[in-house]
Amino acid sequence: MPISKRREATFSDAPIVQAVLRLALPTVIGQIILVIYNMADTFFIGLTGSDSMITAVTICMPAFMFLSAISNLFGVGGSSVISQALGRQDYDRAGRASAFAFWFCMAVTLVYSVGAYILRHPFLDALGGSDGTVHRFAESYLLVTVVLGGLPTALNTFFSHLVRSEGRSLHASIGIAMGGVLNMALDPLFMFVILPKGNEALGAAIATALSNTAAMVYYVVILRHFRGSSVLSFRWNKKSFEDGIPGGILSAGLPACLMTLMENISYAVLDNLMSMAGTATQAGIGVAKKVNMLAHSLARGMSQGVLPLLGYNYASGNHKRMRSVLTLSMAISVGLSAVCMIVNLTLSRFMIMLFIRHASESVDYGARFLRILCIGGPFSAAAYSVISFFQAVGHGKRSFVLAILRKGLLDIPLMFVLRLLYPIYGIVWATPIADIVCFVTSMIMLRAFFARYIDNKGAAAEAKV
Repeated sequence: MPISKRREATFSDAPIVQAVLRLALPTVIGQIILVIYNMADTFFIGLTGSDSMITAVTICMPAFMFLSAISNLFGVGGSSVISQALGRQDYDRAGRASAFAFWFCMAVTLVYSVGAYILRHPFLDALGGSDGTVHRFAESYLLVTVVLGGLPTALNTFFSHLVRSEGRSLHASIGIAMGGVLNMALDPLFMFVILPKGNEALGAAIATALSNTAAMVYYVVILRHFRGSSVLSFRWNKKSFEDGIPGGILSAGLPACLMTLMENISYAVLDNLMSMAGTATQAGIGVAKKVNMLAHSLARGMSQGVLPLLGYNYASGNHKRMRSVLTLSMAISVGLSAVCMIVNLTLSRFMIMLFIRHASESVDYGARFLRILCIGGPFSAAAYSVISFFQAVGHGKRSFVLAILRKGLLDIPLMFVLRLLYPIYGIVWATPIADIVCFVTSMIMLRAFFARYIDNKGAAAEAKV
């Protein structure tokens, strides 16, 4: 069934600023709330005064965020194929793409959750949880959030991508925001009221799993409510394997998945290297990463919000509008990230002490780490906009190159090299250096793309006339 005229007008005819804000603003707000609720776990656990508990939750983040990698693989990939199909008025293809993405997202998530349970002990040790006390807290957190709560968490994010692909950005963001607000409300209830003292990490895990389950239920209700006016379909269909749908989804979604995956591997390596210097450095870098997450999430929210808009206009041939959307969204992302960088540079110690309330070395380390990490924010925001653009227009190879360059290909080797030259802090400097290199590379690749696929085609069309 065709999408409504109002939502199609947002894609094709509405003023650029209005279209970008209508699609991206709810997503950005949702991402802000998502960051706040991620910080809420750290804030409440920080009240316990336990560096071991803070470290336990920190080292579980890569394992937990791998669920987002799965969601992005099929959610971003599905959204890209769906938005391009809508631009060509091919509503049947959009429905078949959503069905393929849904069933494979569920299957891969279940395999990962079962694997995380079977291999939980070596998994946690590899993430930096070799300390006995840290390992015990981390195991309970992993079992609840990844093993038991893995499927609703992955589907929660997955559904937000697909709902947004039709232009329902507000509804997509309400689900994200609702999960975040509920998590913040449940955190203190389970951590300090229901469960006995010493189980705060478990309480935070239960709150996270329940809030993600509630958000998933919200999306199920929304999808059922709009099923009469939606192109999305979740019925198993063998035709979903035809017309290059699997390849299109995986090509667009793989860079988003790898970006999240490599980010988590990078953070796991960082935590492991920090563990050699003691729990205080682990706790400090854990909190610094959480605080610095806001700038990255703002850029991510902007990019995810305009992805369907970019894909639609690329497929419909309105390249001038597509270019304007990219320019505006990138400028907003970089501007917001620059503001975050200035705040973190000037108020680093204050920001860290919001989460580590007790006097310890971890506060000093965290403040210094934050001042280093935040430098890469604006560069990362610009690079992320380009990565998302290539996903939107179906050029997965380009976004793949930038994704592994941003996290994994550069920063991990740099961590090992720089720690020899500048112990402890050199490990952290690897992140902003990699962000800057990725930014420069992304600008070169974007310019080459426009020269080859957009500008030359326009010139050829004018020549024919």
